Amino acid sequence: MKYNKIMKKRISILGSTGSIGTQALEVIERLSDKFEIISLTAGRNIDLLNEQIAKFHPKSVCVSADADKVIGCNKVLTGTEGLDEICSNKENDIILVAVSGRIGLEPTITAIKNGINIALANKETLVMAGDIVMPLAKENGVSIVPVDSEHCAIHQCIKDISQVDKLIITASGGPFLNKTVEDMKNATVEQALAHPRWHMGKKITIDSATLMNKGLEVIEAHHLFNMPYDKIEVVVHPQSVVHSAIEYVDGSVIAQLGLPSMHIPIQYAICYPERYEGIKSKSFSFSQIARLDFQEPDFEKFPFLNLAYNAGRTGGTATVALNGADEEAVFAFLKGKIKLYDIYEITEKMYSSHKPILNPTLEEIFAVDKEIREKTKELIYGRVECLSI
Repeated sequence: MKYNKIMKKRISILGSTGSIGTQALEVIERLSDKFEIISLTAGRNIDLLNEQIAKFHPKSVCVSADADKVIGCNKVLTGTEGLDEICSNKENDIILVAVSGRIGLEPTITAIKNGINIALANKETLVMAGDIVMPLAKENGVSIVPVDSEHCAIHQCIKDISQVDKLIITASGGPFLNKTVEDMKNATVEQALAHPRWHMGKKITIDSATLMNKGLEVIEAHHLFNMPYDKIEVVVHPQSVVHSAIEYVDGSVIAQLGLPSMHIPIQYAICYPERYEGIKSKSFSFSQIARLDFQEPDFEKFPFLNLAYNAGRTGGTATVALNGADEEAVFAFLKGKIKLYDIYEITEKMYSSHKPILNPTLEEIFAVDKEIREKTKELIYGRVECLSI
């Protein structure tokens, strides 16, 4: 889809009060002459949403609850019906999907069916239903530009995907890179949330601590770039300066570098294919970086990586089971109900007990997701005493 370079790009943000959503609005505020906000959506953080309404004047908003507390917007929608209406509005040039969890999948599909381009910051959309979403986007002539720094980096490096031999996804290693397995087993919630490089939401930060996040990114990359799993490599890079790289068939390696700030990939995704001077422009210095380190991931200390590769290769609802079980286990850890390493034990148990449906419909995907989550919660909250391994 081509854009008029003179007119403002019309955008809606799903999840405007979250980490990605708030940073996206900071980018848009900096580039106020380039964007017009059509809609914003939020969960229960109505106070912040009201501040955003006063600053950006969206035509409509959608909330999950407390609609009567929304101030300053003439059109207030609620729930999944409200999300569907926003994502069906062809006034949008692009929709930034910045909500977390399975709630992002259906609105993304709705937007794609209506020919609206997507800036995608929701992992579950492709982890759960990449085989449905990507063909649908192609059918409707919709571009999906990734917001994750790793996939955004790969997107920037690729000129011709047919000439790419390998994708190289970098990982910071998280807060336990130089810690022992025992340190991880005894880690507190606060320690697991203390990411050394990135400021993110709690769920994704815990996934980064276990490297599950990197496993999910491998599955995403497979769908985004139609790349076989044996051509996707994970490399630990503690400085988080090289955000990812690709290797061409001739052996040339192209990498995208930058300071660890989500403002840069967010701006790239929502402005694509244009580039503008933004919040973090002209801030990179090779001499100040001094050194870049790389190492293979420790698959024994971070077993989620192999589990994610296995789920991706199996396909179908295997990735749905993996994602749903992990998410519920992470929530339990954040509540102090289980230990950090229990997240893997629980997820592996749920994943192994699931018989995948190889070519699922969307309805089957949601049914499996619901079933896995219910069984995971039953395992956690019914038998907590058995899980501290």
